[in-house]
Amino acid sequence: MPNLDRAGPCNVVIAGKQMYVVDTGEGAAETLNVMGISPGKADGLLLTHFHSDHIDGFGPLMLFHWTRGSSTAPLPVYGPKGVEAIVAGFNAAYATDNTYRIAHHGPRVVPPSGAGGIARPFDMVGPATTVLERDGLKITAFTVNHDPIKPSVGYRFDYKGRSLCISGDTKKSPNLEAVCKGVDILIHEALDPKLLQKMEASAAANGQASAAKIFHDIQDYHTTPEEAAESAQTAGAGMLVLSHLVPPLPSPWLYAAFLGDAKSRFSGPIVVGEDGMMFSLPAGSKTIDRTRLIRGTG
Repeated sequence: MPNLDRAGPCNVVIAGKQMYVVDTGEGAAETLNVMGISPGKADGLLLTHFHSDHIDGFGPLMLFHWTRGSSTAPLPVYGPKGVEAIVAGFNAAYATDNTYRIAHHGPRVVPPSGAGGIARPFDMVGPATTVLERDGLKITAFTVNHDPIKPSVGYRFDYKGRSLCISGDTKKSPNLEAVCKGVDILIHEALDPKLLQKMEASAAANGQASAAKIFHDIQDYHTTPEEAAESAQTAGAGMLVLSHLVPPLPSPWLYAAFLGDAKSRFSGPIVVGEDGMMFSLPAGSKTIDRTRLIRGTG
């Protein structure tokens, strides 16, 4: 859903010298540049599922990975089976543009071998599977419930005794609660059905039947803020950060209405995520440091 103050779904995890991007919605790569985070330094992209709003920023991300980093190898793209078709489609769409970049800037700046992306599919065996382990970082994918969209996964990151989970799109998920036990931060999607129902009624009253139907349908495969808080409590998370907010919230004044009574269901802090927020988990500590790399909406 459109919001001029927010890019599409995207999170970045930096562990030592490694950097992974999780989903890449529209405007994600541009926002990373504004934050001072170079896509050229990305070691890979992890996709939670293949809904368009989670992949429509892939083209700019792989372009910036190549051109900003003078990369000599394509961007690795990890995801469940089916990621091969996504990567192949974007590679085909950008193939002609790649030739223009090489002809204009030269192979020293844009090495031909570094263009595009390369699929790294993994099989989901059981409720969770290890995607990769490298230099002390472990990334685990776990199944979530975003039916009828299959496959759909979330990711857990463990590094030097600190951890976080990113839910992806899902209904309230017992599997997420189990796999994300004890994480320092749970980043969870959230949808407020009360606000969506008002939008549905308004669209119907204004003759926008298709929009009203979409507003109705999307209520059944997401998690409410209250449910996300319950999951964070069950998992024993240190902090809950709500992301991929539906509907979009153009002002912090709306956060209280969006949260409902979520704060009564989780004993830790709840943060309504905004573009540019940065959370740091120092090794050997239990603290969570927060800063902003771009200004907020307030």
